[in-house]
Amino acid sequence: MSQAIAARARELVRTDPVLTVATVLAVASCALVPPDAGYADYVDLRTLGLLFSLMTIMAALSRAGVFRAAGEALISRPRSGTAAILGLVLLPFAASMLVTNDVALIAFVPFALLVLRMLGLERSSVFTVVMMTIAANLGSMLTPIGNPQNLYLYSASGMGFGEFVTLMLPYALLSAALLVASVLAYGALHDGLPMTGERAALPEAPALRKRSVAPWAALFALALAAVSHVVPVPALVAATVAVALAFDRRALAEVDFGLLLTFVAFFVFVGNVGRIGAVDGLLSSLVSGNELAVSVAASQVVSNVPAALLLSGFSSAWPALIVGTNIGGLGTLIASMASLISYKQIVSERPGAAGGYLLRFTAANVAFLGALMLLALLLMR
Repeated sequence: MSQAIAARARELVRTDPVLTVATVLAVASCALVPPDAGYADYVDLRTLGLLFSLMTIMAALSRAGVFRAAGEALISRPRSGTAAILGLVLLPFAASMLVTNDVALIAFVPFALLVLRMLGLERSSVFTVVMMTIAANLGSMLTPIGNPQNLYLYSASGMGFGEFVTLMLPYALLSAALLVASVLAYGALHDGLPMTGERAALPEAPALRKRSVAPWAALFALALAAVSHVVPVPALVAATVAVALAFDRRALAEVDFGLLLTFVAFFVFVGNVGRIGAVDGLLSSLVSGNELAVSVAASQVVSNVPAALLLSGFSSAWPALIVGTNIGGLGTLIASMASLISYKQIVSERPGAAGGYLLRFTAANVAFLGALMLLALLLMR
């Protein structure tokens, strides 16, 4: 029995280290602040409800073939290899604004690898996937629903939807310009990337089930209304469960419950630390006035979602926290956990490309981070 438990524990650490760390921190903090009635105020149920609903909706839309159909339409007749890669890169950039960065990468990276192979552009797969990953992480920063930390910080800050988008718009515009410039420069360096493969119908493409899309599209509109505080979140959650049970129960099984538990664990940890006067005062003094730099730095080590949850407990400088944790998703491979999705995909497809991918990924991320950090320092001084 003890060996089985130890084996399961090791598997949890391997598959979800962030959840493991969050749980350890939460349990340790409970030893310092014994559970009491105050714990009820720790957990942001609104954020958890929105996350659960959006993850369910995105899983169902993906299963219905929506993302694959969008991708096929975008690259149906590429004029050149450069055009094909640019389309593949801009696809997750735009999609992640509505379907989150991790969903965009799960949906489009395997699709991109297939397309590149068909067009005879396999040699460009590492560059393309690196750019797609950066694109998903940067496109997602524009909207409150683009990634989990945005959803939480948007809710905690009390910002309006327009106010949030206006804050992040300059960074999204610069990101788009840098992505386009990077792909065009890469194409120019490789003689326009001539396509040596023959364009054919993509194999194994699930048919778009239009009847299955309608209820989920309506539910997504309801989710946007809930994000904008028009519809109560409990009503959205109830509607999500009802639609899933009626139309696609497997969508519920694809929800990342580990992420939801990670949020709960960090909520408990931050709530308990906030009740330890000396620790709270020390961390608040370290973060105060340095939110942008601390957010970026913390994201490199623990990724931007935990960084947002932790730092928001010690500062209410919301614009700096939002900008810092978003551009902080660039840099190391774990700065945004969504980046691991692409890494696993490319390594699975091309096992020998791991070292080259990490090198190119890190170099490109540092370059983009430097440009966006400079913009942030200019705009927030």
